[in-house]
Amino acid sequence: MKTIINENQRGLLFKNGKFVEYLKPGSHVRFGRGFRAETLYTGSEFKVQDYDLDIFLKNPEVADEVEVFDVADETLALHFVNGKYRETLVSGKYAFFKIHDTHEFKTVSLQTPEAAGDVPKYLFAHIPGFLFTKIEVADYQKARLCYDGKFVRLLEPGAYYFWNNGTKVTAGLVDARSLQMDITGQEMMTLDKVVLRINFVCNYKITDYVKIHTEIEDYEKQIHILLQLALREYVGKYRLDEILENKEQMSAAMLARLKEKETAYFVSFSDAGVKDIILPGEIRNIMNTVLIAEKKAQANVITRREEVASTRSLLNTAKLMDENQTLYKLKELEYLEKICENVGSISVTGGADLLTQLSQILKGA
Repeated sequence: MKTIINENQRGLLFKNGKFVEYLKPGSHVRFGRGFRAETLYTGSEFKVQDYDLDIFLKNPEVADEVEVFDVADETLALHFVNGKYRETLVSGKYAFFKIHDTHEFKTVSLQTPEAAGDVPKYLFAHIPGFLFTKIEVADYQKARLCYDGKFVRLLEPGAYYFWNNGTKVTAGLVDARSLQMDITGQEMMTLDKVVLRINFVCNYKITDYVKIHTEIEDYEKQIHILLQLALREYVGKYRLDEILENKEQMSAAMLARLKEKETAYFVSFSDAGVKDIILPGEIRNIMNTVLIAEKKAQANVITRREEVASTRSLLNTAKLMDENQTLYKLKELEYLEKICENVGSISVTGGADLLTQLSQILKGA
């Protein structure tokens, strides 16, 4: 059997499955049956399938040319070759050729889930994803970090990395912005037994990001129920006319009622208001009829007022003209001017002038 080993290779010679010789670059010839050679590249890990590493390390030549590193339990090792990241090693024993390369190993403890700050974040783009969990918290969020269901701390906006070491890591994201709660089409009965549908809205902000989840089950649903009950309580105290006339008062009263519950719900209510009040069809028709009647009555009052004012003006004008002949003549000339504007042509007969004849026509009329 002839085997050629290149400069960037090393060989392992086996006879009947037993390691017998370490082959360096060159040509190697062995006679006899049962010989087998396996070639390894010096730029890769020293690893032979189905053989334990310690078998080869007993050979002095092998031990002299490889770098051995043992990764303990609950530990990872970041492997750098010639100063550049190559891979991440889990628990086990490893050997790498050091003939042409320099190897460095940075150990990382997995005893605590959170990745220590001395691990550069850029490496997580290369570390296998099954080894860690990434949690991202946006600028408008907070996150409740828990280990095995137990609260640890509140995470501020940013990116966080946690090793998958058997501890269950969860992070409940909470919106830190001003939030809005809507009550739409909620049917409620007034004091005078009229059923209304009300659209209501309120704005709130979470004040305790931890307790709102640990002490309240489904806080959004609970706040929704709080709004419903507060609305029913308020609407049930007033008649329909009072509610329609005092929408702003209703909004203010609701906001005051909600603020009483802020501590219990771990939120701060900033605003509350009625968007719409929807009346039943028959009530809406009645109110429309009343509105039309009111508008007609207002129109009649205005018409009568204008007629009285016009008559009073005519009476005052008549008195002035009766007392002042010059004013009377001016008024007469004013009417003659208006008549002339609407006449196409005028024929004058007799000896009198045009103005005199027109004046006589007006007097005759």
